[in-house]
Amino acid sequence: MDNNAQGWKNRITNHSLPEVYGSLEVNEHGNFWKKLRSFIGPGLLVAVGYMDPGNWATDIEGGAKFGYTLLWVIMVSNFFAMLLQHLALKLGIATGRDLAQACKDSYSRTTSFILWVLAEIAIAATDLAEVIGSAVAINLLFGIPLPVGIIITAIDVLLILFLQSKGFRYIEIIVGALLGIIFLCFAYEIIISRPDMVAVSKGLIPNAQIISNPTMLYISIGILGATVMPHNLYLHSSIILTRNFSKTSEGKKNAIKFATIDSTTSLFLAFFINAAILIMAASTFHFSGNQEVADIHEAYHLLDPILGVKFAALLFAVALLAAGQNSTLTGTLAGQIVMEGFLNIRLKPWLRRLITRLIAIVPALVAALYFGDRGVSELLVLSQVILSLQLSFAVVPLVLITSNKKKMGEFANPAWVKNLSWAVALLIIFLNGYLLFDTFTG
Repeated sequence: MDNNAQGWKNRITNHSLPEVYGSLEVNEHGNFWKKLRSFIGPGLLVAVGYMDPGNWATDIEGGAKFGYTLLWVIMVSNFFAMLLQHLALKLGIATGRDLAQACKDSYSRTTSFILWVLAEIAIAATDLAEVIGSAVAINLLFGIPLPVGIIITAIDVLLILFLQSKGFRYIEIIVGALLGIIFLCFAYEIIISRPDMVAVSKGLIPNAQIISNPTMLYISIGILGATVMPHNLYLHSSIILTRNFSKTSEGKKNAIKFATIDSTTSLFLAFFINAAILIMAASTFHFSGNQEVADIHEAYHLLDPILGVKFAALLFAVALLAAGQNSTLTGTLAGQIVMEGFLNIRLKPWLRRLITRLIAIVPALVAALYFGDRGVSELLVLSQVILSLQLSFAVVPLVLITSNKKKMGEFANPAWVKNLSWAVALLIIFLNGYLLFDTFTG
């Protein structure tokens, strides 16, 4: 099939992220671990999107309000993510196309344009969470006012440009290091918050109460939107093509195998961090009578007094800043992939980044100036609900295309994967539809 699926006659000549396409050699003749090492990296970048500041807002609110009850929502969302990211990486490896290019080549110009607009909305919502999260972290650590912190976040475009000029491996190393910082910070938070592990285990069991409680449903859909993120599907299908694997059938099979291991392992790390945020919020706030904590600022200021220890709040803010900066890197890449894939418009990376960030900065500044900390926090949760509403428009094309034998050839989804993928897609559509119905009918 060379670099193209059987159902597409045209050869891909304009790859997204052309400066890093096929730039990393793959060890195809070593042992299992050497082969796996060649593919470690893209999964870490994808995992970043599953622990960005938007997750913090929904996880903190969910834990403070409902204790450990919504842990199972995080777990199920993570399983959804593992499946969908597998489909995304398989699409890229099997066809040589990222999801944006595949949609453009599969649908009419009008449909592709609509999908592009929806993808841009999702990326803007993602960037909004990154802007707010980073600004809040800067405020907590250095006392800089939120509006000023929001403006400062626009400057991180320079960091991204610097890393891109050094090569894609440098981006992966920086992301991995920041993920390590976040992991260590929350390992400490879990230890000092001393959660009831029996109650935690019960929280992993699905609870039907979510359907009858509108607030719980709203937060749960926010968790779903924060966990399974539309832009990550576009991102993964493209960055996996930074690996220069053999384009033979056997080479693609091995690439899919090792890329899936990288992705799934990285998403387990994301699950631990998301679960740790909710567990910390539940054990610290819910069971101490502070059930209305839904604000990152409130969480920060209450951590040390309630837990009676030093550094809990400090490490919380450090992890938040690391998460915001990590998400900035992946959000930028996703924005470039979507614009290049759908429209074949190739802007300078700094210009693309500046446009995306300005779209996020305006509503964040308005919320900070007129509504203060509470308004910013509510905007953060709302951004995750917006992401969840956009999710179906990335998931459905992904499932359709990867299930199409004419496009995917021998790599098309087998029946059980196809059925499971449609079950996930339909559940996402149902939950989002229920949320909209409940919102408009009161």
